[in-house]
This record gives sequence, C-alpha cells and structure tokens, in this order.
Amino acid sequence: MKDNYLKSIMGCLLGTAVGDALGLPYERLSRNTIHRSHTPIKGHAFILNKGMFSDDTEHICMTAQSLIVSGGDPAKFVRNFAWRLRLWLLGLPGGVGLATLKSSLKLWMGFSPKRSGVNSAGNGAAMRSTIIGVCYGADLPKLLALVKASTAITHNNHKAELGAIAVAVAGYLASIQPLTQPQEYYQTLEKFVTHSSAELPDTEVAAFLDLIQQACVSVEGNETAVAFANKLSNHKGVSGYIYHTVPVVIQVWLRNQDRYSHGVKEVI
Repeated sequence: MKDNYLKSIMGCLLGTAVGDALGLPYERLSRNTIHRSHTPIKGHAFILNKGMFSDDTEHICMTAQSLIVSGGDPAKFVRNFAWRLRLWLLGLPGGVGLATLKSSLKLWMGFSPKRSGVNSAGNGAAMRSTIIGVCYGADLPKLLALVKASTAITHNNHKAELGAIAVAVAGYLASIQPLTQPQEYYQTLEKFVTHSSAELPDTEVAAFLDLIQQACVSVEGNETAVAFANKLSNHKGVSGYIYHTVPVVIQVWLRNQDRYSHGVKEVI
C-alpha cells in the first residue's frame, strides 16, 4: 500500500514535468498553427531536442515541499508556500502568469497570504492542486482546506478554486485505481464541491458542475478533445480561462487513463 502511494506521488510529479516540458514549445500557438507546422508531435523540442519545464512543474514541486514541511496543516502550509513563492520570484521565472506575478509581488510588499490573491479565473491554482489530491484525497475536509489555502495565495476567485478542486479530485481517483468511470468522477467531484458549497456560491457550483457533466457525457459519446473544445467555443484553441481549460483536461484524462503519451499529445 505504501509503495503504491509513493508511486502515485512520483507519477504525479514526473507526469507533470514530462507533459509540461513536451507542451511548453506550443504554448500560445493556435490550434491551426500546431496542426500545420508541428504535427505529429514526436518528442521534446524546446532546445536541441531537449525539454524544459515551466512554472507549472515548479509550482507543483513547491506545493509538495510545503505539504511535507507543514504535515498537511493548512496554516503552516500557507506560510511555507508563501515564502517559497517569494523566493521563486527572485529567480525571475519565465512564463509566469499575470495573477501569480501580481500576488507574489504583493507578498513581497507585506500582504498576508490571505490577502495576496488577485481576482483571476486562471489556471495557476489548478496546475498545482493534483499533488494535494494524491496526498489528501481520502481526507475530504483537509483536501478542501488545502486547496482553498493554495488557491487564495494567488487567485481570489471562486472559479479558480472550483477548477483546482476538480483537478485535485482527478489526481486522487487516479492514485487509488487504474480506471475511473466518467460518472464516478462526476459524483465524487459533486460530493467534494457540495461539501465546500457553504463558502462557494450555489450558482457558481451549479455552472461548473454542468461543464464537468458535459465533459463526462462527451467521454461516454467517444468525442475527440477537439470536438468537445469546439462545443465550449474554443475553436482556435483552448483559452486560459479555467472554465474552458479544466473541462477539456478532464475529458482528455477520462478518455486516456491508460494512454499517458497519447493523452498529453491530444491536449497539445
């Protein structure tokens, strides 16, 4: 049991890094440009056919480190992660999201981690929440508290928190079983967000769950990621809006749970 748990943690971190490095050269390119000039995707191609990861990987590693130091205590986690963000910014990281940049600067200006987040529905919190799900998915209240704490440091937005919960739940289910059925995922996520709905607006929860239900139905209908993205009005490529990004990611994950390489390439 312990070996499987450790393998899940390692898989989460390595899977993020490999996928991040594979996809980085294609960031901000349109779907048509990628199809025209970069298909098929054969391997890493950032510099001299080598990969380079971005802030996505750095953030999930920092999250893992803060989970270790804090022992899963949300208050200790926040303090530790806030300092990691401050020091990380001193390295002048490339490709950092605007919300994360602003919140990191606010931390250096003396804002507390509870007040450093900016109103953004971007993907910063979701990109680092998978490891929280792997480590604390079996403890629903703690997972929700950690996801909320991790989100609020950079993103003071209910949509960002819901997206981060959805990714954490996916990480949790992937760590405990080889295959998750679409409706099983939806029902588990519904339980998690309903448990936290005292602080999340009911209308926002309902709208987000509807998008995830659409993703699950799309999987059951064997739709491609492109077909599903088009239904969400992402005809040129998936935007950085978390209500566009997370449903597509979940749809691709549910269809490719035993095909990691294929799934990552389909996302790209």
